[in-house]
Amino acid sequence: MSTSSISRRLSRWVAALAYSDLPSEVLDRARGVTLQGVSSCLLGHDFPETMQAIRLVEEEELGCGGTTTALVDGRRFTRAGAAFINSEMMFAGGKWDTFRMVVHPSCAVLPAALMAAEVTRCSGREFLTGVVAGYEVMERLGADFVPTILARGFHAGAVLSIFGAAVAAAKIMGLDAGQVHGALAQCVNLAAGNLEGGRSGGRSVREGAAVRNALLAVGLARQGIPGGETAFEGEAGFYFAYAGNKEGRLSHSFAGQRNADFAAITEKLGEHWVFLETLYRIYSTPGYNIAHVDVTAALCKRDHIRADDVDRVECVVNWLETQYPSPDFPSRRTDIEPGREQPQYYAAHAILTGSFPVTKNVQQQVGAADPQGIDDMMRRVRLIPSHTQPLFAPRVTIHTRDGIAHTLEATGREFIMSFDQLAKRLSPIGAVVPVGEQQYAELVAECRQMDHARDVSRLIALTCPPQPDRP
Repeated sequence: MSTSSISRRLSRWVAALAYSDLPSEVLDRARGVTLQGVSSCLLGHDFPETMQAIRLVEEEELGCGGTTTALVDGRRFTRAGAAFINSEMMFAGGKWDTFRMVVHPSCAVLPAALMAAEVTRCSGREFLTGVVAGYEVMERLGADFVPTILARGFHAGAVLSIFGAAVAAAKIMGLDAGQVHGALAQCVNLAAGNLEGGRSGGRSVREGAAVRNALLAVGLARQGIPGGETAFEGEAGFYFAYAGNKEGRLSHSFAGQRNADFAAITEKLGEHWVFLETLYRIYSTPGYNIAHVDVTAALCKRDHIRADDVDRVECVVNWLETQYPSPDFPSRRTDIEPGREQPQYYAAHAILTGSFPVTKNVQQQVGAADPQGIDDMMRRVRLIPSHTQPLFAPRVTIHTRDGIAHTLEATGREFIMSFDQLAKRLSPIGAVVPVGEQQYAELVAECRQMDHARDVSRLIALTCPPQPDRP
């Protein structure tokens, strides 16, 4: 067993990782998260969060030239400025990926990777390799610890995002193993994210802040500033600070285990890909809602259930999904009263329409109107918390008026799909985004063939609406 630190083991793997090491399914997922991320930017380009980010950067960088493009907007800002705007835009659009319920790697990894790729003019293959490295490191560091980090008042998504963003940028920018180690160690110093702002009426800046700090960590590492040897597992290291101990004890767990093995963080690197556990959150809503659409719709289709047939609905779910983000600090109790942006609403929508529009965003009040009768149907849906039900895998039972109970249980993998499946599900976006259907189709094609791209310039350009001809 290696006696080197977690950071050293991860850093050596990142530095040595080559495009040729990536299995086809991993590359397919990297193309997919890229498509999902830029699609989210197209949807969120004019939402308030994006406009606030742009104004902030404009004020900060007044009169300064830039080298890095803000997606959709098309203007160039500094590296940190553009990455911050792109992160906030991606977050605003609502088309995230999801890992362990509250972690959304795309909103941090992709802005950092796009910045580094544009600056270095690297190939599409190098870009994809950096994206994979960022996801894999970030998700391995957080996999077992997310609920425990949340229970201590930290937002795990924001805290962990800095590592994915830093690794992606460091890999694409060609940092060696020692420099990657330095960047990871500096990220421990700079990681941040708290739950209270969001619980008390505020909007916490999460992945956007993580990206800016990640780029600072990479810059410090490039200058040779040492970061410390045992920043993760040390006496006062990352896990002691954010999980409460350095022995791997867990206060909460999605799967029930109460101990995490630090050795597992780097075990089978390059063989077992945690990245492949990332889900596509194709609906613009918290991830614990998404399966309620597809599973309920599939059950109605399988058993030919019409809305008028439904007496009541019971959904057995992982108990942590009902007390977001943590039972220690719940801001949403989804098992008490039904409401919009809760599972009951999405299950009801599926019963009434057979689906949910990928272009609809309830929080932003964008998209088609709700179907008639949704309030009544929502009240018929009851959530039942369970300590044994897997994450994002509700067991849906529809009791029909004839006394029959119809049941279908999710696997938790319904939103793990191939690039082509994702592109098909996202295709309606082309009709509502500013680039139009034809250019959106070209953007999809560019993501699909990113391995063959000379650089990311065309990908970035395709996110920007065509400019009218000037006289």
